[in-house]
Parts: sequence; C-alpha cells; structure tokens
Amino acid sequence: MPIADSWFEVYQVAPGVFAIYEPHQSEEVISYLIVGGKRAVLFDTGMGISDIKKVTAELTQLPIVVLNSHTHNDHVGDNWQFETIYGMDTGFTRENARGSRADAQAEIAADQICGQLPKGFDPKTYVTKPWKITAYTHDGDRIDLGGRSLEVIATPGHTPDAICLLDRANGLLFTGDTYYPATIWLYRPETDFQAYDASIRRLAALAPQIKTVLGAHNIPVAQPSVLPRLVVAFEAVRAGKVHATAAAPGQVIYKVDDFSFRMRAKESKP
Repeated sequence: MPIADSWFEVYQVAPGVFAIYEPHQSEEVISYLIVGGKRAVLFDTGMGISDIKKVTAELTQLPIVVLNSHTHNDHVGDNWQFETIYGMDTGFTRENARGSRADAQAEIAADQICGQLPKGFDPKTYVTKPWKITAYTHDGDRIDLGGRSLEVIATPGHTPDAICLLDRANGLLFTGDTYYPATIWLYRPETDFQAYDASIRRLAALAPQIKTVLGAHNIPVAQPSVLPRLVVAFEAVRAGKVHATAAAPGQVIYKVDDFSFRMRAKESKP
C-alpha cells in the first residue's frame, strides 16, 4: 500500500495488521503494526535509518505500544521515538536499551545498502539511540488492544529476551527472529541452542491453532506447517546429521531442506 517514505514498503497481511518492510538494507527487516479498537502494538521499530513513527501515523491515529521481538539493533532502531515501550524483564534487554554504535554502523557498510539512503540521513552520526522501558512484560502476559488480544510467548534462544506474539482469535503468530524464511542467525554470544530448541518446540505445538506465521525478515507470511518442520531440521543439525559449510570466520552454515542455520563453528553441534 502507498506511503510517503520510499525507504519502507507496507503490506496489509491480515485485517488490521501491517507489515512494514525495509527492502534497501541487507537484513530486510520487517516490523508489524497490529491495530485493535482502542490502541495498536508496533512489534519492532526497525533499523532507525528512516522514520517508522511517521509510517505508523499514516496507518493509525490510535495510541501505540511498542514491543520488541528481541533487542538486537535492527529491531529497536526507532524505539526512542515512542512513549510507551514494553520490554522483557532481562538484563540483556536493559543493557541494549542503553543504545549502541558499533552494530548500527555495521548495518550501513557499503555492501549492506541497496539503493539510496533516506534524504537527510547522516551515516557518520548513525547510532542505535537509547530508549526508556516504561513497563516490563513476561511470558503469558496478554495485551488488550480493544477487540483484539495479543499473548506474549517467551521464546529465548536467538537472544535471552526473544518473544513471539500470538493473536489467538485470528490465528496469527508473530515469530520475530525465532523463525523467518531465510538463514536463521544463531551464532552470536547471547544465543542459547538449548533454549532455542525448547522455544521452537513450543511454537510447533501451536501449529494446529495457527493460520499464518509472520516472521521478522525477508518475507512476511509463512504457513504454520513450517513450525514442526523447523524442529525436525534443527534436531538434524544437533544430531550431527548435516554437513556444515564454512561461512565467516568462526561461523558455519547448515542447510536442511529449505531451512538454513548460521551457527558458531565451535558449538555447532550443541
């Protein structure tokens, strides 16, 4: 659907649900605006390279609550612009809320950008700005939007503070970086393989109740049948049944059918 800022593309993927896609940066991150009758949730705020708050203002006039699928820099870049931010009650979340520069700068290297950066954007000053957590959220919390309820599902693994959101009434599962249809990154120091395995099993158990899976990168919509298949693929890696391909120094990639996992080389068989 048309919007003013060409850095973003917006797709209505379900009634009252908008995927806000950033196609010009290699992460191809997707944030989601989920609109109820009284307020809306913005699930992630993107890179912070352009102004996602202006995009949301074109889509709704309702008050917005920000939740993050996790607090890696590509999902929290515009958190600072919003007044109401719910955060997971973890040390990882609190540390990342202080902001950072190094990860942000890496995102705008020459080989990471396709096309033009937004007018007025200054690469030299680009950082992930700090933000204030206004309330803590926990596994099992329900967020009432007015005629629409979202359930918080803690899915640690990719990061300690990773969550998914379940719109049970409409069969929508927002999976963040726990699942998306591209290479899943599981190589950073904060990644916990055991926790990730438990989290994807928990999601797979929900598959019969789900109509649509909505991940945080590349393509917004997947079928729920992907969830149990994800478990099988990851278990094959853990069991040592899959050959690793060298990636960046200290990293390997495992490919299983249409799944791909980027993992630490020394710990790729947890």
